[in-house]
Amino acid sequence: MLIHHLRPFSTASLSPRSLTISTALSSSSTKQQHKLWSGLENWRKSPVNDLRLWGPTGPLLPSSSDSISADFYGLVSAASSLADLGALVLSTSDPLSKSHISHLAFSRWRRENLPVGSISHLPSSPARPPKPLLVATNQVPNPKDSNLPLNAHMLHNLAHVELNAIDLAWDTVARFSPFFDLLGHNFFDDFAHVADDESRHFLWCSQRLAELGFKYGDIPANNLLMRECEKTSNNVAARLACIPLVQEARGLDAGPRLVKRLTGFGDNRTSKIVAKIAEEEVAHVAVGVDWFLSVCQKMNRAPSPTFKDLIKEYGVELRGPFNHSAREVAGIPRDWYDPSCGTEVDKGNNEQGDKEQLSAVYDRLTHIISMESENSSLEKPAK
Repeated sequence: MLIHHLRPFSTASLSPRSLTISTALSSSSTKQQHKLWSGLENWRKSPVNDLRLWGPTGPLLPSSSDSISADFYGLVSAASSLADLGALVLSTSDPLSKSHISHLAFSRWRRENLPVGSISHLPSSPARPPKPLLVATNQVPNPKDSNLPLNAHMLHNLAHVELNAIDLAWDTVARFSPFFDLLGHNFFDDFAHVADDESRHFLWCSQRLAELGFKYGDIPANNLLMRECEKTSNNVAARLACIPLVQEARGLDAGPRLVKRLTGFGDNRTSKIVAKIAEEEVAHVAVGVDWFLSVCQKMNRAPSPTFKDLIKEYGVELRGPFNHSAREVAGIPRDWYDPSCGTEVDKGNNEQGDKEQLSAVYDRLTHIISMESENSSLEKPAK
């Protein structure tokens, strides 16, 4: 295997000159074989989204009374680069503060002509609050054993996923900043944009939890996403394969079921929040696909076998059932993840996939419902 060449663009084996040559050789054959999400360029060009409050009918601008601490502005203003802003977010332990600083950081990045910068050393894990207690996945309480009602339980798990997602995106920005010359400006802009989306999602979840009488940290949670982050800290190709293309893509499979269960539980407000988050998360999977293809171009490697080699090397499991239509919309070719896929997609599975809502809910929503065994227990309690 040639996977050692992916780590994380070894300058000894992949010089900028050789990358330019291999990109020219493969650009016409690699990307053109893949259909990217049709909304990707519009997402990239979209202005900074300040709709960080969930109103009676959907996202709203915060009111003037929801002021952000002047200390946050001072911290963000003192940073000299995007990588420094990422390190600032990663070093912030309070979840709400992390979300606000993340948004201020991305806003400043978009507003000013900051350099990406470079950070050589980062802690292996981001700062975390005392609660929730982080436990093994099989020790996370299921809805029946939780002190929270089903809708609050789901929201808490989603809030936890979103908080991890903020750090995952900023870790990608800061950790791979030394490779700016190979990755380019747009890579870092995309993942800072992802971080901003995730910080908005966390605030929506946190707000709704408070409306239900609960708060983030009320029940234990797992640390799955950050373990994946740590495992892929030395390999940008593996980071893209394991996070957007596996972990986030799982949400495309599980999301519609979660939205349906929340609606069945009778909590339409929470259901709408989750559906909106799911809608916005498609962009994050699409970003991962696009940059994975770009990395493969730079190495002159075929994407499908490279993806399969990476997830095997890093011990990442691909498990169904898969929402094929939603994955196709996000730009993930079926032969990357489905071993039963031959040269043609069978019509029966296509029909089944078409019935699954394309408002495909997002990756980490799989972590919300945690395991398929938990999914089956998420039923409306008897009245």
